[in-house]
Amino acid sequence: MARNYRGGGNFARPENALKRADELEAIGQKTQALTVLHDVVTSKKHRTWSKTFESIMLRHVELCVDMKKRNMAKEALLQYRNMCHQVNINSLEEVIKHFLKRAADKAEEAQAKAAAVTLDVEDLEEDASPEELMLSYVSGEKNKDRTDRELVTPWFRFLWESYRSVLEILRTNPKLESLYAMTATKAFHFCLQYKRTTEFKRLCDILRQHLTNLVNKVRDNRDAGPETMTMHLESRFEQLRVACELELWGEAFRSVEDIQQLIALTKKTPKQPQLASYYTRLTQIFAVSDSPLYHAFAWLKLFSFARQHARGMLPSDYQQMATSVLLAALAILPYERGPSAGPRVGVSDAVAAEQEKDRSNRMATILGFAVDAKKDARSLLTRQALLATISSSNLLALVPPEVRAIHDALSQDFSPLELCARLAPLLEKLPELAAVPLSSTAPVRSVALDKYVPALKQAAVLRLLKQLSEVYSVMRISELAALVPFYSFAEVEAVVVDAVKYEYLQMRVDHRNGTLHFGAQSVESDKVRNHLASIAKRLAKAVAMMSPVPLQLQPAEAARREAIIRAARETLEGEHLKAMARKMAIEKKKEESERAAYEAEQLQAQMKAQAQRAHELAEEKRRREEALRRESERIQREMEEREQEELRAHLGARNIKVKEGEKLEKTAVIKDLMSERIKEQQELERRMARHARNMDHLERARREEEAPFLETAWKERQEADRAYWEAAQMEAARLHRQAWEVDIEEKRKLAYMVPDKEVFKGIIMQRREAEFQALRRERERRMAEMREQRKYEREIARRKAYVTRCRADVEARMREIEEQRRREEEARKKAEEAERQRKLDEALAKQRAREEEIERRKAEERANLGLAAPAPAAASSAAAGGVKFVPPHLRRQMEAGGGSGGGAAPPAAAPAPAAAPAPAAGGDDEGSGWRRRGPEGPPRDFGPPRDAGAPRDSWRDRDAPPRDLPPRDMPPRDAPPRDAAPAASGGGSKFVPPALRGAAPSSGAAPPPPSGGSGGGGKFVPPHLRR
Repeated sequence: MARNYRGGGNFARPENALKRADELEAIGQKTQALTVLHDVVTSKKHRTWSKTFESIMLRHVELCVDMKKRNMAKEALLQYRNMCHQVNINSLEEVIKHFLKRAADKAEEAQAKAAAVTLDVEDLEEDASPEELMLSYVSGEKNKDRTDRELVTPWFRFLWESYRSVLEILRTNPKLESLYAMTATKAFHFCLQYKRTTEFKRLCDILRQHLTNLVNKVRDNRDAGPETMTMHLESRFEQLRVACELELWGEAFRSVEDIQQLIALTKKTPKQPQLASYYTRLTQIFAVSDSPLYHAFAWLKLFSFARQHARGMLPSDYQQMATSVLLAALAILPYERGPSAGPRVGVSDAVAAEQEKDRSNRMATILGFAVDAKKDARSLLTRQALLATISSSNLLALVPPEVRAIHDALSQDFSPLELCARLAPLLEKLPELAAVPLSSTAPVRSVALDKYVPALKQAAVLRLLKQLSEVYSVMRISELAALVPFYSFAEVEAVVVDAVKYEYLQMRVDHRNGTLHFGAQSVESDKVRNHLASIAKRLAKAVAMMSPVPLQLQPAEAARREAIIRAARETLEGEHLKAMARKMAIEKKKEESERAAYEAEQLQAQMKAQAQRAHELAEEKRRREEALRRESERIQREMEEREQEELRAHLGARNIKVKEGEKLEKTAVIKDLMSERIKEQQELERRMARHARNMDHLERARREEEAPFLETAWKERQEADRAYWEAAQMEAARLHRQAWEVDIEEKRKLAYMVPDKEVFKGIIMQRREAEFQALRRERERRMAEMREQRKYEREIARRKAYVTRCRADVEARMREIEEQRRREEEARKKAEEAERQRKLDEALAKQRAREEEIERRKAEERANLGLAAPAPAAASSAAAGGVKFVPPHLRRQMEAGGGSGGGAAPPAAAPAPAAAPAPAAGGDDEGSGWRRRGPEGPPRDFGPPRDAGAPRDSWRDRDAPPRDLPPRDMPPRDAPPRDAAPAASGGGSKFVPPALRGAAPSSGAAPPPPSGGSGGGGKFVPPHLRR
């Protein structure tokens, strides 16, 4: 009989502990074997990882699983994690995988054993034993339940605790994120396989707590990268799937919120299969939670995602999904239920409405809508918005005709008397439409259209009542029951009550008369305050109808009533004003008190917020500093531990013993190692020199001994080679002779065929010569054709080049002609401009002459009136043709005076200059005064020289053009001048009317010579007028 093991003892080497554990297990002492391995793993003496520790841990976890020692396994795994997380983290992963696999195998084995025990019945016809009957009566459990509780439940509990322990161990190590995700997935599968709903809820809480800690790490900018978040996101998608399959809809919705939180943190869009599964699960969650609006939006999101990203879907798949979207949208009630619907009074309803707003925003975010947190998403998530989106996305073109008819009846048509009768057969066909199976590429496996039938019936009844309320005011109950074939009136009445409760309809049911009344009711809230006054009016009216003649009152009573009424009328306005003033004062005080309370509350809240913000900033600063300090200490500690482990590993590899807890100095250890390595190198060099010397002696001795044997062998090899060569030469000569004789015999046999061969050769040569000549002629013919073709092509190219050159020459010539025409046009325009300027200058000269005439007449008028003669300087200036500014109104007076006094004798004029030469007969149309001077013309006559004593004209009179306006009979500046002879510059000429100024002299007649006067043909002409 084996003795019990009484203690592990301290093993110098881990291999000894493993051997000892095997020995103890072989003799049946598994507990003592587990204790030995556990002492080694948890001992402080062994802290450096090696491959032996992996074998110890594998054996340790096997014993823990066999003996259901979860706490020992967890403690050992924690110690092993600390041991190998810096050296070989994959070893910990292998140990944990082995641990979980072993526990899962044991659970499956226990379940199979329990099933075998249940089926192990010797006689199926035998009744239950008395013991089993007594146990069933006492405990109330069946035989299988007791078997499961005895065999299966302990292993399930151990497996569940193992998953929890492993998740707790792995949650803080970023290098084992993949193993953490794999463990969570296995835990999900365990809960799904064995329908462990309670454990699944606890598992979700554990993972949610781990996620919260991870999010806090992310906010503190600690080690939590996007890969970690991505793995948590994938785990949440698996959690959502398992929760929906276990029908734990609360956990499923919380998983959806976790997914949204992770998506917001990672800022990445999940993979397409995950999103498809996500929207599919949302449809299930909202369908179970009785949220038809969100259920319809989830179907719309799923359909849009499948249309954009799904590949390989059949048209029938799109038709089934589009039908589900449309029916889900039509199944939504046209009014809203919940705290936000109906009249709102009180603070609690306002709080409920705010909660409903937050819930709508959360739902919009879950459904993938970008919603501002400060705005209300209820306007975005409505039945009208959903139907508008369906219509705009051309989804109606994909649904069957029956479903499109349902949509038209419930959203477009107005036929209340036929609505439900038309919908009844269409609703019965919906299960047949859902019988078509979907393909494997669709995101959903099947669609259930019959679940929308009750909601569609209710929506049809509501639409029927709404349309009837627009047409009728009163209706019989029997007629309404006949219009709804699929509902009894009790069900219709329940629908009516619900619609009136949420203020969608205004109607009441009169069971006494069997009628329904549509429209406003007499007990509505907005009319309650006036119902007493209306009753009083109706009663007064009834009294008046009953007693049309008023009763006669006593005079005193009538006077008293009249005085009361008069006093009431007199004080009515004042009392009313007082009441209004009192009301306004109360309202003002109330507003002031509320404003003061609000300001005090705001100030207090602001101060509290500032204090809270300052406290948070200080706390955040302290946390950051504390985190930095802890991080630096951790890094320093890890570096020191890693350095100590490396030093211990080096010393352990060299079999150098180190005391427990001794702190090693790196420089001293390196110095010792270097000195030891130098000694080993020197020893190795000495051994190599000794070995080389021995090898040298052995090689020299070997060569001395083998020299005579090599010479003898060489001579023998020469003799053998010579004999072989001679034999080979004789054999080659014999074979050559034999082949020559065979060839001579063959030549003799074929000699008679030489003439035939020559004849055949000649025939072949003649035929090949003829073929060669034919091919040569064909080649020459093709070459000639090619030469002709190239010659033709060269000719065509030359002609085309010639045509191109000709076209270029023609275009260049046309451009030259066009340029010449343009230059001529410019020259013509310049000549016309010069001519116009010349005519303008002549018109100015005429104007100047006319002004001189006016001056002369003015002087005559003054002389006639007896005025003093002008000064000599002025006279000489006038005689010299000086121009003096005359205002326009004086010019008109002078012109009028000159016209009236034209018969007066002019004053004595200065001697006239010589007459100008007469124009030639038939002269040009320019006249003598307008003749253009050319190279052959006479020089221009500037008149007699100016008197030296006469005053000079001012620069204004010389250079400036006349500032007065031309007379009314003058042509405009841009008009051509009249073909009239210029007026004489002398004072003897008379005023010529405008009608006679344009008369040209007869052909051949010379113009009269200019009279001598004060004007002058020798007057100075400014340079700008000479042109």
